[in-house]
Amino acid sequence: MADRFAIPSPGAPMWWGEPGAPLVLLVHDFFGRLPWLETVAALLADGGFRVAVPDLYSGIATASPGEAESLMGRLDVRRSLALLDEAVLVGRAEGSERVGVVGFSMGGWLALLHAQGGSADAVVAFYATLGPADHGVVPCPVMLHLADHDEWGPREDPADFIDRLDDHGTPVLDHHYPGTRHSFANGSVPGLLDAPSAQLALTRTAVFLREYLLD
Repeated sequence: MADRFAIPSPGAPMWWGEPGAPLVLLVHDFFGRLPWLETVAALLADGGFRVAVPDLYSGIATASPGEAESLMGRLDVRRSLALLDEAVLVGRAEGSERVGVVGFSMGGWLALLHAQGGSADAVVAFYATLGPADHGVVPCPVMLHLADHDEWGPREDPADFIDRLDDHGTPVLDHHYPGTRHSFANGSVPGLLDAPSAQLALTRTAVFLREYLLD
């Protein structure tokens, strides 16, 4: 298909950075593991992190919203969380003592779900929350990057989610980006990227991860 991307190491995580450094998992959005994530991974690796980017779609990545919707609809959530666990185990075996998870849209939802398991020391979600049915205690600090224009299901809106995090005593920082829309950090799908907002969000993410994983 014309909108398909050929991706390296299909089905396996891609790795950047020095083994044994604090580990950061980057979890892709519903388009799949597109090339823009390699740039993000390289930047974080340059900042002192060991970075893994899992492939939850087993070699498929697309720029087509319709195909992305179909791929997300077929996603095996339990398997996806297991893949994140496997990457954490590899990082631990290499010597990584602290773990951060950064996810985008669908990947942000998965990152927040995964963080409830207790293996993360910090979690960052771009334009993603958890609804009450999925929300347990997130036992680590949370950073949220939120678009100015977005759509949310019942009780999935950021204000409701932040209230629940506060009720559980979870430290949370939320940032809103004026004029942006959902997926504003995705630099591979035409028409989505808001470069200034994406750069600011990624800078804030790096500072947040340094605070909880490196300091």
